[in-house]
Amino acid sequence: MVVSAGLALLVAGGAVLAQTTSDTATEAEGDAVVPFALPKSGPFAPSEINIENDQAITDWFRSAHANAAAEAFSHWDDEGAINAACATCHSGEGFRDFHGLDGTEAGVVDGTIDVGGVVDCGTCHNAGLAEISEVTFPSGLVHPVQGVEASCLTCHQGRSAGVDVKEAIADLPTDEPNPELRFINPHYATAAATWLGGYGAAGYHYDGQDYSGRFFHARPVASCNSCHEPHTLEVEFEPCLTCHQADSPEDIRIARQSYDGSGDTSVGIRSDIMANADTLLEMIEAYTNDVAGAPVIYDGTRYPYFFADANGDAAIDMADGKPVAYNSWTPRSLRAAFNWKLVTADPGNYAHNPQYSLELLYDTIEDLSAPLGIDMEELDLLR
Repeated sequence: MVVSAGLALLVAGGAVLAQTTSDTATEAEGDAVVPFALPKSGPFAPSEINIENDQAITDWFRSAHANAAAEAFSHWDDEGAINAACATCHSGEGFRDFHGLDGTEAGVVDGTIDVGGVVDCGTCHNAGLAEISEVTFPSGLVHPVQGVEASCLTCHQGRSAGVDVKEAIADLPTDEPNPELRFINPHYATAAATWLGGYGAAGYHYDGQDYSGRFFHARPVASCNSCHEPHTLEVEFEPCLTCHQADSPEDIRIARQSYDGSGDTSVGIRSDIMANADTLLEMIEAYTNDVAGAPVIYDGTRYPYFFADANGDAAIDMADGKPVAYNSWTPRSLRAAFNWKLVTADPGNYAHNPQYSLELLYDTIEDLSAPLGIDMEELDLLR
């Protein structure tokens, strides 16, 4: 009897609630009151709650694309907004704005974007991506794309290219410091720029040299997602073992010769690239000291990375409590620093396009060797 009375009260209560908005209107229309039942109450175990695509969401949430505290997304927190020039790749909202996926004009971000965003689901899972047929690179190259490839190539192409360096140093004396020159930063995580190689023309290309084009890997490895799990972003190494015998991606070697002069071919090609990159940085430092007469110090933890050391004491010069940016670039040192930074800005260069990376490093080392009096044959490097 108590239960029956409770149910009757629930139905009656529903009728009362349904009539509270407008008793008069309900009576006039003669609508029947539809009773409702309360849903099952908890407690619930998380495992009992079905969430569509829960594994993909979990993988993404643990990835760098979702880390809102990372510098890539938190850099503008103090300002409270991301400027339009950066918003395309540092906010899902900005990406959709740039490509017109939000209904706005494509090719431009309409003003600043609120902070707090990341590379969210809507950045890659958007029906509008199918309408994007090409992506323009800093070099001016217009590259055809399909589907989600547009997301990857838009944001991993860098922001400057060799053409920017050529324009900056045009008609200037090669080895004369120019206080008007500033370091040109290719930007970060430049995987797409590396991948397209000489075809994409991301690097500073020396006159008279040919450069390897886009790195066409063995099929079916033909896109970013061929190697990278799209949500974790991790490299799926197992498919590599079909053709390569190695303990990790870094240990894969694609050549039988040594490029760094060590003669060691038991290590991955990454070792050759990094060894030549280290050699190049040492030569840049030697050139600025011995030829330009204005030593430079590299600090990868703070922008613009290259700083002045006017008195040569191996310590970064400070002014008003801030490090002094290097401002004694010559055309030769500027193009060298750009190529070094481009190659090292892509930690996966050994997989994305090892040949192009090695070519840029070799040509830049060769360019610095003459004023430094270094014999390239003694270095025993290969291009």
